[in-house]
Amino acid sequence: MMTRRQRIRAALLTWYDSHARTLPWRVAPDDPRVPDPYAVWLSEVMLQQTTVAAVAPRFERFVARWPTVEALAAAPAEVLMAEWAGLGYYARARNLHACAKAVAERGGFPRTLEGLQALPGIGAYTARAIGAIAFGLEVTPVDGNIERVTARLEAITDPLPGARPVIADAVRTLFDDGPRPGDTAQALMDLGSGVCVPRAPRCGACPLLGDCQGAGKGLAAALPARAPKAVRPSRHGLAWVATHKDRVFLELRPPTGLLGGTLAPPTSPWVEGGPCDAAPPFAGSWRPVGTVVHVFTHFRLTLDVMTAAVVPQALAGRAGQWVERSGLDGCGVATVFRKALALVPEA
Repeated sequence: MMTRRQRIRAALLTWYDSHARTLPWRVAPDDPRVPDPYAVWLSEVMLQQTTVAAVAPRFERFVARWPTVEALAAAPAEVLMAEWAGLGYYARARNLHACAKAVAERGGFPRTLEGLQALPGIGAYTARAIGAIAFGLEVTPVDGNIERVTARLEAITDPLPGARPVIADAVRTLFDDGPRPGDTAQALMDLGSGVCVPRAPRCGACPLLGDCQGAGKGLAAALPARAPKAVRPSRHGLAWVATHKDRVFLELRPPTGLLGGTLAPPTSPWVEGGPCDAAPPFAGSWRPVGTVVHVFTHFRLTLDVMTAAVVPQALAGRAGQWVERSGLDGCGVATVFRKALALVPEA
C-alpha cells in the first residue's frame, strides 16, 4: 500500500503527463530531449514578479536574439537593458548579464545547488528550479504556486510571511528525494496556476483532492493565510523632460540602485513625506504638465513632471542623448518614465 506521500506524488505526475502547459522554455513530459539550463535559468529570472503570459513572447525574442548563454554574455549592457524594457525590476537584467558572463567564463552552469547559488542573481529558489528541471537534482523550488498548493495540502494555517519556513519544510518532506524532480516541480507550478488558484480553487478538478487536508477541513480557499499588509510608504520627486521638436533628452541612470542602468529624463532624488522642491538640472522655461503615480514593490512614487523646450546646443556638455519619441520602444525606458513622457505634449 502506498503512503500518503507516494499517493500525492504519483497522482501529481499522472495529472501532469496529461495536463502540462506548453511553454517555450519547457521540455514536455513525453519529450526525450534534455532541458536546456540556459532556457530554464532565463525563464525563471524573467518570471520573477511577472506573468507567464507577459514573459512567453519576450522569452522567445531573447533566445532568438541570444540563443546561448555565451551570446547573451557578449551582448552590450545597454542593448540588453533596452531589450528588457517592460519586464520591470531592472536589477534582474543587470544580474542576468553578470550571471551570463560568469557562466560563459566557467564553460557552463554548475550542477550543484551550491555552485548555482554562487552565481550572480541566483538565490535558493532559482537554484532549486534549475537544479531540479535542468539537472534532475532531487529538490523542489518553492514559488508562490508551490507555496499555496502545499499550505492547502497540509492545512498550514499560520499566516505568511512567517509561515514560509514551515511551508518550505513541508515541501521538502512531500516532494524532495523522489523520481522525476523536474516534472514534479513543474507539475506543482501548473497545478497552482490552473487548479489550486488563489481565489475560488477548482478543488473538484484537483488530482490531490483526496489527500488535501485543507479541502477536507473546508479551509482551502482561505489558505495560505496572510498577515495584514504594512502600509506602503510614499515618496515624491520631480522629472524634467527637455524637448526639442520631436525629441526628448534622456540620461543614463547610475548602474546600481532602482532602475539603474536605464535611460530616463533627469529626476530629483525621491524623498519621503511630501512634495519635492529640488532645482532643475539645467536652465529652461520649465512648466508643470502633470503628475505620475507609480507603485513599486516597497513604496508608492508621486512624480511631478516638468517640461521645457531646450535647444541641443545648451546641453552640449551634459552626458545624455536626444531620442526621438518614435524610438523610445528600443531604448529600455522604464514604465514610470514612459508615463512621465506621455504627459508632455508633442511639438
